[in-house]
Amino acid sequence: MRLMFRLPEPVKRRMAGPTVQIDGQALGLDAQLLVEMSRRVGFSLVVNESPDESRAAMESGRYTLEGPRYEDIVSENLAIDSTHGDLHATLYTPRHLTASAAPLLVFFHGGGWVIGSRTSYDPLVHFLAHHAQVKIMSVDYRLAPEHPFPAASEDALAAFEHAHRHADELGVDRARIAVGGDSAGAHLSAVLAQVTARGEGPRPSHQFLFYPATDLTRRRPSRDLFGDGLILTDHDITWFADQYAAGADRSDPRLSPLLGEVDASLPPAYITTAGFDPLRDEGERYAEKLRQAGAEVTLHRETDLVHGYLTFFAVAARFRAAALEVARAIHDRMHHSP
Repeated sequence: MRLMFRLPEPVKRRMAGPTVQIDGQALGLDAQLLVEMSRRVGFSLVVNESPDESRAAMESGRYTLEGPRYEDIVSENLAIDSTHGDLHATLYTPRHLTASAAPLLVFFHGGGWVIGSRTSYDPLVHFLAHHAQVKIMSVDYRLAPEHPFPAASEDALAAFEHAHRHADELGVDRARIAVGGDSAGAHLSAVLAQVTARGEGPRPSHQFLFYPATDLTRRRPSRDLFGDGLILTDHDITWFADQYAAGADRSDPRLSPLLGEVDASLPPAYITTAGFDPLRDEGERYAEKLRQAGAEVTLHRETDLVHGYLTFFAVAARFRAAALEVARAIHDRMHHSP
């Protein structure tokens, strides 16, 4: 697979087909080749409508997505105390930060609240810890449908509070503990930022939301434009939401943070979207809502990429460039006191 992405551009273009243009955007060559290869092998995020089979497929896919291992990153497994039992996490630490009060990103993986794990996201988190030079705590939260809403959001809050409570042991600066993740993990981060803003406990210093899901109550134009054959499909979105939110009121801000109350007290947000992502519009609408409320927000759209582009950073140069952009954003914001 990787060899195909290293072929000369004219060869890749012949394999990928004519440039796809939708909504005034051109799909990048690497992204289009990925989409075409996925189509040929029958790739799907949801396998036979089965959570177990879908999880197994994602876990096996990590070997295709494995990136370089950086010698400066030390990882250790942690147990997070929670009212629902121990949660598990992995702490990634750049070696020169081992003895200092460092910034920490509490990271929640994607996968529609149903699939994914800190194991499947290990390559990406390892990459971000190295290039952003921050500590990252990657968390395994409970998955649906065995543990439906609000289990994942409760676990996200428990993980953040654990990091704040044990900051000294973790070598972490309490004033620089951020939350972030991609897709469903970005959704959990946005929910956590809203919940903590209304409470009296610790709050994140920043929120990093990478192509987030923000509204489970309605469709937006990007879902109709990009919901077929571009990695994340309309069917996938419906299936994931039905697993996590079955029987719940989807207008609850913990399910649809776009419908929540926001104001300038929310932590600064860095939000990325992908031009060819069915979730694009709701992510950008959330950025606009934060901006109108007076919160600090940066919105960055990768116009030529698809949903989940960060996880493909090791496959092709275009995805790696986008992941480096995210790492720079994390570094620049977290190495300055809030």
